[in-house]
Order: sequence, then structure tokens, then C-alpha cells
Amino acid sequence: MDSVWRKTAAMPHFGKLEGDVKTDVLIIGGGITGILCAYFLKEQGIDYLLVEGQEIGHGVTGNTTAKITAQHGLIYAKMLRHRGLEKTKLYLEANQKAVLKYMELAKDYDCDFMRKKAFVYSLDNRRKLEEEAECYGRLGLVNEVVETPELPFATAGAVMMQDQAQFHPLKFLAGIAKDLNIREHTFVTQLMPGRAVTDAGVITCKQMIFATHYPIDNKHGRYFIKLYQHRSYVIALQKAQQMDGMYVDEDRRGLSFRSYKDLLLVGGGSHRTGKKGGDWQELRQFARQYYPEAEEKYWWAAQDCMPLDEAPYIGLYARAMPECYVATGFQKWGITSAMISAMLLTDMVQGIENPYAEVFDPGRSIFKRQLLCNTAESLVNLLTPTRPRCPHMGCALKWNPVEHSWDCPCHGSRFAEDGTLLDNPANGDARL
Repeated sequence: MDSVWRKTAAMPHFGKLEGDVKTDVLIIGGGITGILCAYFLKEQGIDYLLVEGQEIGHGVTGNTTAKITAQHGLIYAKMLRHRGLEKTKLYLEANQKAVLKYMELAKDYDCDFMRKKAFVYSLDNRRKLEEEAECYGRLGLVNEVVETPELPFATAGAVMMQDQAQFHPLKFLAGIAKDLNIREHTFVTQLMPGRAVTDAGVITCKQMIFATHYPIDNKHGRYFIKLYQHRSYVIALQKAQQMDGMYVDEDRRGLSFRSYKDLLLVGGGSHRTGKKGGDWQELRQFARQYYPEAEEKYWWAAQDCMPLDEAPYIGLYARAMPECYVATGFQKWGITSAMISAMLLTDMVQGIENPYAEVFDPGRSIFKRQLLCNTAESLVNLLTPTRPRCPHMGCALKWNPVEHSWDCPCHGSRFAEDGTLLDNPANGDARL
């Protein structure tokens, strides 16, 4: 089980931290968010150090479908209702600027970058699409419901966003990372004000950026109730229909599509981590029905942090941590959100006011319906009397027979059969 990105990218490697060091800005996490932060800080002449517990691109970034888009499902009608026109426009503008920045940077790297149209389709709810299209019009976008002839099944139509893109995420990451100040295999085990303890030395810093997918400090910010994690699955098919556009179902349980060279990438099977879902079986059944001549070349899984509302949490980690910043809750749109995070946090560490800061403020209201679901899930699993417990906050682990892992339904930590940590927020292995 490995993604097409991991199989086809030559990644640079970096040494492990050796002894105590000092830096102005410490970046924790070597995915695309952390690497982009390091890239922009270097451009600004700011002293920084990035540490990664394993190898850069090892985690979520290597498992994405790598769509670069401001179209994140049917979110704009919902956002207009909940947050108003001004903040919705700012959210769209921030994402559009992120897409344009990728277009600018990708010119310097061989990363299979291609401009594409993005589509959100619905199987049976044209009214939803018409409502979203009307909101597109208010936001200055193409405001019509279009047909979906590239899809092999009937739909109620789709809304379309022009001038979006796709690429090879690890080829891009390899290009921008090669000259950065990075230490791999350097795992942060303890945090203190202005200090991070690793297994190889203590890092003293003035500011910290947490780019760890799920925040690793439990004491502040209430992220353990503001986030949950979601798994989804991808198969890459040869001898299947190629698609010029990028497609995603408006239903979170639906399918997504994009092409890469001679492959069709089909995603879906989504479920909350620690719960049952469709996994690869659902995708393979779909492929047998619609592409009976296709051959499966790659297959992999992704994990996403889900916030309480439509926007990620990017900004000040918590009021009690005034020199610490976070980027998390990207839902299923981590590539675009990573670029927003890097541009926004680079301004914040310099004390520069950013017009998008309020939209993504991690300190915004938490009183959303999803908060009750997250709290209830945590309480149920904390009280479940099973032996395997998650070292993060003590929730009962659930055996995942499909991926042969122990998964935490509360916060999404995952462990191999022997207890080895696979996915955070846990910062160590589980005792099984």
C-alpha cells in the first residue's frame, strides 16, 4: 500500500539534530505546510529550523489527491449563511491567492503541474447546486449549473470553478525543500515555553509553528474537542477513462476523481477514524462496475483533520501561547490550505497584519453542532472498558481489520499491530 506520489518521487534527505541548538522560529512538522513555512521564512531572511520526526513528506502530504483548488465542496452557500458575505469573500480570495502562488512556484520545479477546472457534482440534488451557483454569482464566479459528461454515471449536474490546478505533491516538495534548514528523524517529546525537547537535544526558540497535522499540545487551544479525524481511500487505475476536470461529490460519502498521466485516481470510502467505512472495497466495486477493463496500479489511504465549521484553524495557537502558531483542520483540502497557512503565518511571526487572519482565527467561537458530536464520541470511548488505550488522552482503541491498525475514534491517533505510532496526535507508541 503506497501512493503513486511516494513511488515516483526522489526525496532529499536531511541529517538528525545533534545536540542543543537555538533558532528564532522553530517549525515542527515536515509536510507541505511546514516546508512552505520554512521556504517563505528563508525568503524573508528569518532564522528558522524545521524538525520532522520521520522524513519530510512521510505523512499526510504523501497521501493526498493533490488538487489545488478554492472549491471545497458546496461550502460557499453555507459560509454565506453562517459567516456573511465579507468573510466568505475573504475565504475565497485567500484560497485563490494560494492557487496563484502554486502556479508561480511550480514554474521552477518539474512537478507535473497542470491547470484544471474543478467541479462539485451531486447525484440527485440540483437545488443544492443551484443555490451554490447563485452564491458563486455573488462572489464573482461562474454561476451556472453545468453537465458532467466525463463522469460514467448520471448526475444532477455540477458547479464549476475555473483556473484551478493539480500537481505531483512530493516532486514539488522535493524541489522547494532541498536547500532548507531541516532536521529529519528528530522527534519532539516535550514542549515548554520557548523550548522543545527532542530525542537528540533541546531547541531554544523565540517562536514556534506547529505544522504537525493535528496539534501536539493538549494543554491549550481545546483542539481535542475542536477537531476529529476522517479517513478516506484512493485507488489509481490504468486503462480507465481519463478526465480533464477534477471532480468531487457534494456528499462527503461520495467519490472524487482526477487523472494523473495514464492513471485515473478514484477516492472515497470515507469514515470517521476508528469507525467502519467503505474503504477500498467500495472503490473496487465501483471500478468493477464502471471500468471493468481497468487495472489497479496503486492504492492508499489518507487522513484529514476536520474542524467545527467550514474553515481551517490557522493563526495563534492559544492566548496562553502568544509566540506559538498553528495550522490544522484542513478538512480534505490540505494542499491549498497549506499555502494559505504558510503565507499567513509568515506574516504573523513578523508582526505583519494579514487581511485573512480573522477568517481562519483558531480562537473563533466553538459553539457549533459538531462540538456536541466530538464531545459525545470522546466520552463514550473514554468510558469504554477495553485494554488497548490511546496514550494521547486515554480513549479506547478500536481494531481496524482492513488496515490492520489500532485506531482512536476520539482524536484519530493510529497504531500498528505492535503499537508503533502511525498517526498523531499521540506522541508515542501504544502499549497493547
